[in-house]
Amino acid sequence: MEGWHLEVDIAVESARPILEEDLEQGLHSLGFKSFRPGQRESIETLLDSDRLLLVAPTGGGKSLIYQLPAALLPGTTIVVSPLISLMHDQVAALEERGVTATYFARTLDDNEMQRRLTAAANGEYKLIYVAPERLALTGFRNLVRRIDCRLVAIDEAHCISEWGHDFRPEYLHIGSVISQLAGARVLACTATATPVVRDEILERLGLPADTPQRIQGFARPNLALRAVETQSRRERRRYLDVVLRESLGHPSAVNGAAIVYAPTRKSTEEEANRLGEEGWRSASYHAGMDGGMREQVQDAFTGRELDVIVATNAFGMGIDRPDVRCIVHLAPPGSIEAYYQEVGRAGRDGEPATCLMLTSPGDMALRRRLIESDTDGLAPPLETVRHKWNLFLELMRWAEGGVCRHDAILRYFGDEAETLQGCGNCDVCAAPPLSDVDAQETSVIVRKALCGVARVHGRFGIQLAAKLLAGTEDERLSASGLRSTQTFGALKEHREDWLNSLLRRCVTAGWVEFEGGDRPLVVVTEAGKAVIYEKRAATLRLPPSASTSPTAVGHFSQDARTTRIRAARAGGSDSDKASGALFEALRAYRLEKAREQGVPPYVVASDRTLRDIALLQPTTIEELTMAHGIGKSKAEKFGRDFLRVVREGSEK
Repeated sequence: MEGWHLEVDIAVESARPILEEDLEQGLHSLGFKSFRPGQRESIETLLDSDRLLLVAPTGGGKSLIYQLPAALLPGTTIVVSPLISLMHDQVAALEERGVTATYFARTLDDNEMQRRLTAAANGEYKLIYVAPERLALTGFRNLVRRIDCRLVAIDEAHCISEWGHDFRPEYLHIGSVISQLAGARVLACTATATPVVRDEILERLGLPADTPQRIQGFARPNLALRAVETQSRRERRRYLDVVLRESLGHPSAVNGAAIVYAPTRKSTEEEANRLGEEGWRSASYHAGMDGGMREQVQDAFTGRELDVIVATNAFGMGIDRPDVRCIVHLAPPGSIEAYYQEVGRAGRDGEPATCLMLTSPGDMALRRRLIESDTDGLAPPLETVRHKWNLFLELMRWAEGGVCRHDAILRYFGDEAETLQGCGNCDVCAAPPLSDVDAQETSVIVRKALCGVARVHGRFGIQLAAKLLAGTEDERLSASGLRSTQTFGALKEHREDWLNSLLRRCVTAGWVEFEGGDRPLVVVTEAGKAVIYEKRAATLRLPPSASTSPTAVGHFSQDARTTRIRAARAGGSDSDKASGALFEALRAYRLEKAREQGVPPYVVASDRTLRDIALLQPTTIEELTMAHGIGKSKAEKFGRDFLRVVREGSEK
């Protein structure tokens, strides 16, 4: 078949349903050999139910889920997208495949806009991409009434939610457009949407509550997620330099690319200049730059003329460079949604990539100040402040660790089906678990810390609370009488910076709160008081006893355990089946041993330990200790039996 004559060869008559062979033929005509996981099911759900809310990560192939039905259905499909560059690229790619498509955006002059509107009214396009701000214009509303629209697809649908992390008021017009198209199917796509945001998307679009919702493809175990607390700009730069070298190699022999997210426009320029002086092909990118310059930088990065982009969160939407080997956040973004969308730009080729988020003592107070800042001369409503603050605290709780970073994110988005039970790749999975002794010590330390906050409650900030607990001499402590209280020096065995970190963790736990605008003061919450009076458990992972050195061997690079686990996972489906069968055999042994000793199975080994053993398939005690949770004592007790189970499993 030469070319692609949609109206004859591919488009399916409205008189018959779209069949499986139609999907396959359309897929190949669009230039794809096969569906990615979940794509076929999503398309079939959309065609069968006429409605679909799809939550899938950046780079997960969402565009095919509306492009393929658009090609097969009669009439025209409208695609709402905020990304002009993405619209341009997708239209060009579709037209190369013989699919008639166009876009409407403010970048077009009046004559070209009128020409496209006329062609669209005459039914000359299968797909029309439109920027959301044009939905309110009379010309486009008139067009909607004239065309035979069979599908409306909304990209970045979370932008319609005032509770989301990227609300755009122009998205509020979409619901009224859909109401004009009673017979059209509706697809809402987003890479980041929690349950409350998904509910608001349905409400704003006028979709029924029983609209099918698919959440898929969030698991990205090839990303090594890490969060490190730093104390100075100099320390942050050292971490950045180390991770760039370990991820990309030497500036003269670069392997891949990196995106560095900085909190301010000024810092993007300073950091890009510094990296340029060190030999990296780097550039800055932020919303304050001229539009032409931003486009030039973006094209240079996509075209592999740049190795490192230092940007604010204005950069990244629509970027699809597959060899991004590292993402570094020099400061935390505003939410888990924003974070996961940004790190999702790494490792799209499936190869390992490192994602490092750096935090510092001033992050919480700064974020609170930004959230409470006036917008257009108006202070934000209290509910909005509270919601955005809670979104940020969710990210900071995630940064504190405690469970596998990947699993925590998957559960946050409601994607339980893809949880990994420990990825074996993030910094939390590599850390030793807390013992009972650690838990008791933590409880005492946390309660003392909260008592320190209670002493300064509503009068001073978090740093003076740390000084009080450390027993640091300060005029404010003396003048206020706090110097003579029993709390002064209650945790003097710990450094002041460590205590600052501990108090910030108490904030993320919901036990301490900020109030007071430009100079935030700390207060103990009701939940914090319950912890002080032992009515509530003081469950918290304490900060590291010393700052981790960015030059420490293996801090970012693969250790032997991770290397072996990655190699095992790289073995494909046969390896997966083998490790799955071995895991079941290890479970059987664990249950047998637990019954024999009269102890719960987790005393013998956790699921995470058994999964590690199944992936590693050790042959010696030394190799066995690479598995999570296998120390000297456990190796002596159960090591030979574990090795026997592995050996017998491999012989089958």
